[in-house]
Parts: sequence; C-alpha cells; structure tokens
Amino acid sequence: MPRTLSEPRSKALLASYGIPCVADRLVTDATAAAAAARELGFPVVAKLAGDAIAHKTERGLVRLDLGTADEVAAAATELLAAAHPEDGDVSVLVAPMVRGIRELIVGVHRDQQFGPCVMVGVGGVLAEVLADVAFRLAPITPVDAEEMLGDLAGQALLGSVRGEAPVDRVAVADVLVALSRLVDERADVVSVDVNPLLVDTHGAPIAVDALVATRA
Repeated sequence: MPRTLSEPRSKALLASYGIPCVADRLVTDATAAAAAARELGFPVVAKLAGDAIAHKTERGLVRLDLGTADEVAAAATELLAAAHPEDGDVSVLVAPMVRGIRELIVGVHRDQQFGPCVMVGVGGVLAEVLADVAFRLAPITPVDAEEMLGDLAGQALLGSVRGEAPVDRVAVADVLVALSRLVDERADVVSVDVNPLLVDTHGAPIAVDALVATRA
C-alpha cells in the first residue's frame, strides 16, 4: 500500500530536483502562523498539512488571500480544529499567495504494464473534468517535454492571456524532465501529483501544491 508524504515533504523532494516550489513555513499554532505570515509577506495562503491529508480543497482545508495577521491566526485556528482523528499529526502550512490565472497539472505514475509515465495537462479544480492531458513514458528529453505541451488542446492557455505573459514553455519542459529524472532515480516513488503548477503573471511555473506517494 503506497504511503503519502505531506505537502511540505512532497515539495521538499521536488525542490531537491530543481522544480520551483513556493516558499512556505510549517507551524503548529495560530501565533506561529501569524508570525510566519509577517515573515513571508501578505497576502498568504494557509492549509492544513499532514501525511494522511491528500485532498485539502475537497475538505475545505485551504484558506486563500489572507491579508492580515489576525486573519491568518483565525484561519489557523479553524484549520487545526477541522482535523479528524484519522489525520494523525497535523500542522498549518503558511505560504505566499502567488498570483496567476493559469494552472497546469504535472506528475508521474508507475504503470504496472508500461512502467513510469510523465504527465502534463490543464490543471486546477477542473482538471479531471477537462481531461486535457498528455503522457510520455519515462525517461523523457526536453524535446519530448515540448512535444507534450504541443499535444494539449488548450494551446490558447499557454499564450498571453489577459495581459499575463506567455507560459515559459522551456521552464515547464524543465519541470517535466526533472520529474522524469526523479522517478528514474527514486525507485520508491510510486506517483507524483503537482496540482496546480501555477503559472505566475510573468509566465513562470511554480508548484504551489504537491503530493508524492512512495512504497510503504
């Protein structure tokens, strides 16, 4: 049975492979959450984090666009109170609120028949509904990664949208190649799900949420 890593541990693994991840702070109470937000700069996001927590949005365990220390403290209190006994040890993750209207989903999966596959698609909460994704068997090259982006139906999202810069396709390709290298070097990694890989206003991709599953 696969074992999931908490969001902070998942993002730490991705960052070790050069994948850009949003800076964050892990805290255990409301006072520390407010202090972390002051350090990072407002506005911030607060989430409940733990190894047993996989679907934060569905459970209402994310607070966005918190603009004051009081708001952060209140959010942290609410999140900690929302934990279930089966969640085990939990903390509050505080991170900067990254701006951008486009979201991608990237990841890897070990198929029992074909082996490790790398995936990219249109992300966000509607990822499963849109199902606009492309796959390649790992290992992949930068050329493979660029072809994956070219396979997506939503090409307009990769261009300039509402005044935001076009998606840095080379940077996204670098993320895909890094995921390929990760799954090649880490035999214990069963899957990686980065949703969303947010595209900021300058077109740069950054992982704001991630879930890694490993062999128990």
